[in-house]
Amino acid sequence: MYGYRCEYCEGTVRPRLVEGESFKHKNGFIILEDIIIGVCDRCGNRYYSADILHAVHEIATGERKSGRTEAVPVAHLESA
Repeated sequence: MYGYRCEYCEGTVRPRLVEGESFKHKNGFIILEDIIIGVCDRCGNRYYSADILHAVHEIATGERKSGRTEAVPVAHLESA
């Protein structure tokens, strides 16, 4: 599934286990833990399989249960 050329540079996309990866969905943010994603060994661009993206959608829409819910800090920065 990995080992292909990065679309942004001459690097190669390699599998990498990450502790947590956040995704923005129109219904909010989803964090997946301990997943394997593709990461370019040169520029660091991240690639996600269709299975991962489908899981994000299912969790965000309530089709799949999440393991837990975490509070996310939100702040508004004043313009200088």
